Amino acid sequence: MTSDLRRTLRRPRPPRVDLSHPARSPLGNAVVNCVVYEDGRRREAPAGLDEALTRVRRSGRGFVWIGLHEPDDAEFADLAERFALHPLAVSAAMGESRRPKAELYGDTLLTVLRTVTYVEHRELTATSEVVDSGELVVFTGPDFVISVRRGNHGSLGPVRESLEADPDRLALGPAAVLHAVADRVVDDYLAVVDAVQDDIDAVEAAVCCEDGGRTDAGHIYQLKRELLELKRAVTPLARPLHTLATRPAGPVDGAVRPYFRDVADHLAHVVEQVTVFDGLLDSVLQAHLAQVTIAQNEDMRRITAWAGVIAVPTMVCGVYGMNFHDMPELTWSFGYPLVMGVTAVVCFLVHRSFRHKGWL
Repeated sequence: MTSDLRRTLRRPRPPRVDLSHPARSPLGNAVVNCVVYEDGRRREAPAGLDEALTRVRRSGRGFVWIGLHEPDDAEFADLAERFALHPLAVSAAMGESRRPKAELYGDTLLTVLRTVTYVEHRELTATSEVVDSGELVVFTGPDFVISVRRGNHGSLGPVRESLEADPDRLALGPAAVLHAVADRVVDDYLAVVDAVQDDIDAVEAAVCCEDGGRTDAGHIYQLKRELLELKRAVTPLARPLHTLATRPAGPVDGAVRPYFRDVADHLAHVVEQVTVFDGLLDSVLQAHLAQVTIAQNEDMRRITAWAGVIAVPTMVCGVYGMNFHDMPELTWSFGYPLVMGVTAVVCFLVHRSFRHKGWL
């Protein structure tokens, strides 16, 4: 046994933190709510997490729902130990890259959801933020739900109120909470999709107008980038929802799975809309580029036509500027007015020809 390992084994264990006293709890600032539910109804608020767990596990017919907002690793560590959360589940939930998924660790289901909201703006610019994304991690066990929210939107307060107004649904247990959370997230997707469609319609109308070639392509690219942000949140969630709707997954039993099928259907509609929007923006971008090309061709034709008109006096002046002694009509009194008149007539005829062809 190496000396480093001996020092590690002799290192004193950190003292256990009593979460029943909010002032001493490392989660004091991160906890949004801690509620006990029995038989689908909210019970008297517990003094702390220890009392809530004791009450639930003593009765054997309820669960505790703990809501957290942006806890750091240190704040979440003791809670993970208290609920015996798998280290891989904690690492997947608190790591840097969190993709929408649903994974079972023992009897605890880890579900990661991406939340989105539409950012209001007066008009779309090349730097407009259209979609703001956040994250929602839900640990669902036999007698507990731990929801961890990141971002300034996606509050679960309305979800909690909706569930408390439907005791029969809440009596289904932690799986009912997970369904309500997923349903709320997907409903937000639908609202964002409807709002983004208005922006896409506005861009499409601007490109299809008479002066569409003058539209800033940066608006279209920015909208495509924001749509990609929405796509990254929506598309990966299809498979986890399909799994929850069709297969047993820890606390999600047969009584709740049909509800997840309904959420999966709504998500499929969102994915279809996002795919359509992506294709539509590609078409709008191609139409814009085609209009830009046409406008450039028209500009080049105008420049070429005017160059043809200017070429006539340039040629005449070039001939008479060679300073040869025996030039035609050099000594004739009407030579200068005649040359200028002929030059003007030829320029007029050339200009008229180009206008007739639509170049000017």
